[in-house]
Amino acid sequence: MTAYIARRLLLMIPTLLGILFVSFVVVQFAPGGPVERVIAQLSGADTGGASRISGSSGGDFGARTQVGASGDAVNSKYRGAQGLDPAFIKSLEKQFGFDKPAPERFLLMLWNYMRFDFGKSYFRDVSVLQLIKEKLPVSISLGIWMTLITYLISIPLGIRKAVEDGSRFDVWTSALIIVGFAIPGFLFAILLIILFAGGSFFDWFPLRGLTSDGWSQFPWYWKILDYFWHLTLPLISMILGAFATMTLLTKNSFLDEIRKQYVMTARAKGCTERQVLYNHVFRNAMLIVIAGFPGAFIHAFFSGSLLIETIFSLDGLGLLGFESVLNRDYPVVFGTLFIFSLVGLLVNLASDLTYMWIDPRIDFEAREV
Repeated sequence: MTAYIARRLLLMIPTLLGILFVSFVVVQFAPGGPVERVIAQLSGADTGGASRISGSSGGDFGARTQVGASGDAVNSKYRGAQGLDPAFIKSLEKQFGFDKPAPERFLLMLWNYMRFDFGKSYFRDVSVLQLIKEKLPVSISLGIWMTLITYLISIPLGIRKAVEDGSRFDVWTSALIIVGFAIPGFLFAILLIILFAGGSFFDWFPLRGLTSDGWSQFPWYWKILDYFWHLTLPLISMILGAFATMTLLTKNSFLDEIRKQYVMTARAKGCTERQVLYNHVFRNAMLIVIAGFPGAFIHAFFSGSLLIETIFSLDGLGLLGFESVLNRDYPVVFGTLFIFSLVGLLVNLASDLTYMWIDPRIDFEAREV
């Protein structure tokens, strides 16, 4: 077991290096770096995400010039720099670290990341770790409650559907699950806003933030109610797809086990259906379901909440990552990418080890990585 864990931990090093290297190379050619963003702001040009994605400006390596430019602007690799002092452009490059060649910047970034020094945001004058710490409560709230509610509903429902496979209950619940799975989460979120958040019909739920103004002055019981009041619509939007997937996974897992030979043997020896289900089938069928809990939480925590945080104006990690990519805030982009990748790799390891904790018959010592 120790050797297996050590091998998995060592393999994380080249994986992280590869992720950072590919991402670093890609962003060098992405249009609209932080220097150009400042230049565009000074010139009053559009600095929105759409203008940069459309290719209206060059990347950090993309030295592009405009026909008809004169003087130093001809030699400038930044579009829109016409009329600006070249010394000012160089000061911007030094401020953002682009006065050094790309290989040196990449190696310096690796050295800092080895010491978990992710630097400061280009445009917020605050450290990346402090930004993540500020946004963490929102994403943790969404991830934890979505995962717990999904498992608490889906596992009992999936077990009952497996036991009553082919019954009327199984048929109509499967129809509802398929419909729920087919509806995109963000589309369902917009529908909930229109119906219940003051869109066109009712104004029952808030549309912004995790708590109300003056929340710290509320009584403790009112704080709890206000907290879940704000989370109701985002959680319903996120649970829809995850609930459908987990229910069908649980049902199929139990069906596979129920049809195996050892179940027939247990029945032949006089075990009741309840004894067969919970003493024999449950442990084997729940292996894949429970072992996937860490991965499901991380998916909800990091990726599943991006659109929901944006739609409901929840200032979490998903919204932070989205804005940092649009604004070319490279320290935040690479810092969050490194942390998310590291946590994801550790969670994958924890998921594998969960199999052994649930079923000690699994031997990792004999497993080759």
